[in-house]
Amino acid sequence: MEYRVCGRTSLTTSVIGLGTWPIGGLRYGPSDDREAVRTIHAAVDAGITCIDTAPSYGNGHAEELVGRALSGRRDRAVLVTKGGLVWDERGRVLGRDSRPQTLRAQLAASLERMRTDYVDLYLVHWPDPRTPVHETMTALEACVRDGMTRYIGVSNFTGTQLRACAAALREVPLTVNQVSLSLFDRRWARDVTGTCVSLGVGLMAYGPLAHGLLAGTVTASTVFEESDWRKDGVLFGQPLLTPDNLPRNLAVVERLTIIAGRRGLTLPQLALAWVLAQEAVAVALVGARTPQEITEAAGAATVRLDQETLREIEETMQGAAGLSDVMPA
Repeated sequence: MEYRVCGRTSLTTSVIGLGTWPIGGLRYGPSDDREAVRTIHAAVDAGITCIDTAPSYGNGHAEELVGRALSGRRDRAVLVTKGGLVWDERGRVLGRDSRPQTLRAQLAASLERMRTDYVDLYLVHWPDPRTPVHETMTALEACVRDGMTRYIGVSNFTGTQLRACAAALREVPLTVNQVSLSLFDRRWARDVTGTCVSLGVGLMAYGPLAHGLLAGTVTASTVFEESDWRKDGVLFGQPLLTPDNLPRNLAVVERLTIIAGRRGLTLPQLALAWVLAQEAVAVALVGARTPQEITEAAGAATVRLDQETLREIEETMQGAAGLSDVMPA
């Protein structure tokens, strides 16, 4: 495993992280709790320190599993959670609420579920346009002062929003901006990378395997569970899996698999290595559900893609369908 420092802070994390949205169940369909715990154990055993979760992942169930799995191993994890969303009993997001009292209450509940008295990094999950940014940032700094979190950051914030956050902070710097980043989704990276570099903020990439498309688990015959958020084929505003676009994207995936194989890599390893090669990226979060998946992903940590491989990848991606330049609001 390899490790990187997040931005200009002292927070160090493994370059591969474990994302826990899928093991929370609900929006990703059923999940096996015992297998989920084994997956977290396999991640830690592979040298992965970054474990990313949120209270909205399965209505707190993902956090409960993380707490169970990290019993006796808490000191080996860089634990990340988030706050500022409102959701229903099915895990569907209803709105955003980054008021100070909400962020603090949600973090306190997260700590209880995860059986710990602090997290390493606390993020605002999505921008809340109704709450003044200085109130949100002041609340995050208070969480650091009170020992509830070591570092603070945001998720899904634009470059402009990042600058507003940085300007509002007085005591604690932003550590990361967690954004979607994969071969099929470069929208946030195009918008925020320059700002992250100038502010000394690290990028934490979620969805590096395009929510299954680059994991090789989506095929022409895939039928998602009724509750699965991918059921309509649209991934954060991009219709990558719709009937019109899926055949072309599967052809792209097939060509990428061939490129990976010629270099002794699996498709997920190739996709992760590409993400880790992007400027400002500190960690790529993999939503693994099995020990085999996270162990395979860990193998991407030391992969370096040469210029010829990068050129082949870019040529192949020209055939992709459903890509968008519009970032979700």
